[in-house]
Amino acid sequence: MAKYTLIKNAHIVDPAARAAELGSILVRHAGDGAAGGIEAVWYGAKSPESLPEWCEAFDARGALAMPAFIDLHCHLREPGEEEKETISTGTAAAVAGGFGTVVAMPNTKPPIDNPELLRRVIERAKLWGFCEVLPTAAITVGQKGRELCDFDALHEAGAVAFSDDGFPVSDAGLMREALKRCEKRGYLVISHSEELSLSAGGVMNEGRTAAALGVKGIPNSAEAVAIARDLILAKETGARLHIAHVSTKEGVELIREAKARGVNVTCETCPHYFSLCDEDVMFYGGNAKMNPPLRSRVDVKAVIDAIADGTIDSISTDHAPHTERQKNCPLPEAKNGIIGLQTAFSAAVTYLLLPGHIDIFRLCELFSTGPAKILGRTAEIKPGAKCGVTLVNPNREIVISRSIIKSKSFNTPFMGMSLYGTVERVVLP
Repeated sequence: MAKYTLIKNAHIVDPAARAAELGSILVRHAGDGAAGGIEAVWYGAKSPESLPEWCEAFDARGALAMPAFIDLHCHLREPGEEEKETISTGTAAAVAGGFGTVVAMPNTKPPIDNPELLRRVIERAKLWGFCEVLPTAAITVGQKGRELCDFDALHEAGAVAFSDDGFPVSDAGLMREALKRCEKRGYLVISHSEELSLSAGGVMNEGRTAAALGVKGIPNSAEAVAIARDLILAKETGARLHIAHVSTKEGVELIREAKARGVNVTCETCPHYFSLCDEDVMFYGGNAKMNPPLRSRVDVKAVIDAIADGTIDSISTDHAPHTERQKNCPLPEAKNGIIGLQTAFSAAVTYLLLPGHIDIFRLCELFSTGPAKILGRTAEIKPGAKCGVTLVNPNREIVISRSIIKSKSFNTPFMGMSLYGTVERVVLP
């Protein structure tokens, strides 16, 4: 196995300098007790005259080189639901989608709420994962919203953040206490912002399409009320708060205003919230059902505007695999969620970059440097950096088909679509 990989003739994207210069990158792979990372970078058409022993070299043919993508929000389903996904298949899909790191949510079966289970996930990822897996631990025991987990023990075991994702922490007093405890240690709290009294029984976004399909809708206020509560609590406690999967106009407005007031908040959205709307449920059925649901065209525009103006810090996938039986059924019975690791970059190029909403440097921020900053890391292609390299071609077309999907599951409304933007190769330390 090669100890080094030389990437030649890549256009190296630097979002801070807003430049993309031709160059070569030497990546050192971890091994023999040494950490991996970027060993050297050369700019211009020349390659280094001599290379280290055991070095693989290849020509990137002008592809764009970005720091390997980071997904702050995915569901690997292991332990407990391996029929949907495993750490192995999920990370294989991640690498195929350009990701070098994925942050795994804790709503497994059982939930990741104790150090022993968390360490087991980390060990499995080291054995079977194709990329770095950073586990998130639950906020409450069993994700039942009644008793807080031992945050210090979980952090020591390897948790990078705390979330009850899949479920909101409905008790405001308990959420306040969680934020207070996490603020003392600088831990990151990821909020699944949903007011259950407003969303209960809802199948999709409240609106004309829900009425036409005869199903109960979920109003925008179900998200906005919960975001507003957590922003107030974050302001009061000073804790680091990250809002997951923002989908509404009201949600991004609240976050924009909170940032202006100095609240220590970041947020993410997902590709389906800037590329699809609730009308698409009519065509894609269960494969377009998720939580939060696909929203109105007005919300889609608001999310795109928030991506463009910097309110939204990162694009995450919320990769949520389900079996075909769980999705190919009447809409009210279908499980929430879609896979997204292999479609995220292409959707962003097709619906954000090519229409001119953002440029390539902002795209790099959303997939690489933005999520790295939220995790307290840096992501840059410079000597000494610990990140990998993702090579992409935003002008190349791809058809999403079952034959290219590495996940165990195929639940996506993008199946069969022609999108632009391909991941050519990922080189990890």
